[in-house]
Amino acid sequence: MRIAVIAPPWVPVPPPLYGGIEVVVDRLAVGFQRAGHEVLLFTTGDSTCPVPRAWALEVSEGQRIGMAVPELRHVMHAYETVRDFDIVHDHTVMGPVYAEHVTTQPVVTTIHGPFNTELTEIYERIADRVPIIAISNAQHAPVPHIPIARVIHHGVDIADFPIGAGSGGFGLFLGRMSPDKGAHRAVVAANKAGVPLIMIGKMREAWEFEYFEEYVKPHLSDSVQYLGEVPHEQKVELLADAKALLFPIRWNEPFGMVMIEAMACGTPVIAYPEGAAPEVVDNGRTGLLVNSEDEMADALGRIDEIDRAGCRAAVEGYFSTDRMVAEHVALFEDILAAR
Repeated sequence: MRIAVIAPPWVPVPPPLYGGIEVVVDRLAVGFQRAGHEVLLFTTGDSTCPVPRAWALEVSEGQRIGMAVPELRHVMHAYETVRDFDIVHDHTVMGPVYAEHVTTQPVVTTIHGPFNTELTEIYERIADRVPIIAISNAQHAPVPHIPIARVIHHGVDIADFPIGAGSGGFGLFLGRMSPDKGAHRAVVAANKAGVPLIMIGKMREAWEFEYFEEYVKPHLSDSVQYLGEVPHEQKVELLADAKALLFPIRWNEPFGMVMIEAMACGTPVIAYPEGAAPEVVDNGRTGLLVNSEDEMADALGRIDEIDRAGCRAAVEGYFSTDRMVAEHVALFEDILAAR
């Protein structure tokens, strides 16, 4: 097949720092090519994904994320460029809506965020014409009336993640500085358990700084540290050295890439059973599902019961790029056959 992949214009592919969508797009594009398909990734000029690429925007538009003008410009150029491909896999919001006015190609889209009110209205209008891929059953659950072509869980390349023994002895929090990600809950649990905590993740927006100043910064100490955003190499070292990954979300998280990244390093996950966490964490085998900060603290104290080799095996066996790519290819083949 000739597969065109359209990335959002906000972050390079792969991302130098934070960018879960862009990690997935990178792995898919490389995976499609590795599987023998002809691939074109339409992205931004500062991307380095090792497949054929095209772009209109020389640099990613992170400072204008979500704005209509850069995304529309990006999308218009994208569909002019990919018009000869067999199928288009579009990861933007605007692209699948725009596409039906300019092309008769089959277009498939992945929704990476939650089905909030605005996105629900958009996808209700196009779902009968644009096959939608959901990234978890939890993501789709609030909108069962919207048809989904397939639920395809994310995957990672195990070779990109070093196996670790958790020798650092600390808990790790990795995520945006925002209430829904729950860094403050990780602080409470780690302090109750008497376990050092290292936090890494994105803090760029005004509201992220406000949350950090009020709920996290007052608790920083020798045993509770925030390192900011770190490069991939440092991130995987921390994941491998961590005793456990703390994932204290209190919302319908569509997936949570960091959970399978931790498991790839052999690091078990302690999470609240919300969003996709129960689809990712095999309770008692690759981590522990808990319901409060007290339970999270208790889980930190007994996390050594979890076999780290089993965590890595779960990624090799299911949460792999090869499985993710194969499921996408099977869907694309079904769509083309139906046409």
